[in-house]
Amino acid sequence: MTRTTWRNIPTTPLLFVALAAMWGTSFVAIEVGLEFFPTLSFAALRYELAGLVMLAYACYSTDRWRPEARDELLATAIGAVFIIAAYHGLLYLGQEHVPGAVASIIISLSPILTAVFASVILTEGSLGKTGTLGLLAGFAGAVLVADPVSAFSGSSGSAQGLGIVLIFLAAVSFALGAVLTRPLRSDLPVQSMQAWSMLGGGVLLHGWALVRGESLSTIEFAPAGIASFLYLTLVSGAVAFLLYFELLDRLGPTELNLIGYVEPVVAALMSWALLGHVIDTTALVGFGAIFFGFAAMKKETLVSVAVAVRRRVAA
Repeated sequence: MTRTTWRNIPTTPLLFVALAAMWGTSFVAIEVGLEFFPTLSFAALRYELAGLVMLAYACYSTDRWRPEARDELLATAIGAVFIIAAYHGLLYLGQEHVPGAVASIIISLSPILTAVFASVILTEGSLGKTGTLGLLAGFAGAVLVADPVSAFSGSSGSAQGLGIVLIFLAAVSFALGAVLTRPLRSDLPVQSMQAWSMLGGGVLLHGWALVRGESLSTIEFAPAGIASFLYLTLVSGAVAFLLYFELLDRLGPTELNLIGYVEPVVAALMSWALLGHVIDTTALVGFGAIFFGFAAMKKETLVSVAVAVRRRVAA
């Protein structure tokens, strides 16, 4: 293949698929790593190391590596508390009881929850009839995925039900954090802000782990556990966020937000291939309802995205 042919290959779709693969497989990697690490310490170490890597990159690639203005400090703090510490802490705790593939479907509620919080907190207009229909469809999908009748029956079912609730709260935390940072004005490069949010969130997770009585001495240094930790830290963490920043410049937040609906597909395939887990038909229907809910709430945005993609392909 000639160099000219390589140049003609559209790189944006490839990067989009690569990012979806990195983030989708992270749910399975978490499931594997939890066998060898104390839960919250696992998340804390991951983001402390990823934050250091990202901070080094920010120092190299940007002209400002630390927050200074009030809004910058506040946005970094919100990211640390809601998007890193609360989101990942609740997700990791939930995945003690729920398979990664199912967790990824529940997390795909985040765009719907973000739209709801934005309409309430930022007064971005009411949801309207279509938006309300989308909201109801999304939550109906979450109920189908959770399968509450079996999830809350028996001791093992009660544990699974708890895991589902924790993962749903993780999605709520992520959506709330995303909305709270919107009104804040900041010229701080996104790499720098993300690095400090990772580091701050990692420290908070470590404090949470100490409150739970976790000890780093219980870590099992098995090859599978180490591979999971390195993959989550370097690939799903540092490298994936660098791809995210690049795609954010190319596509904008609206188009890139759709990646949340590719991740569960990747998670399901990898969970089946590596762990032998199969998602049942009810869960797949539930995911379809969640996607329909998002499409109903954001139909105008999706139409504009489709038009933009068609123009890009035609060009």
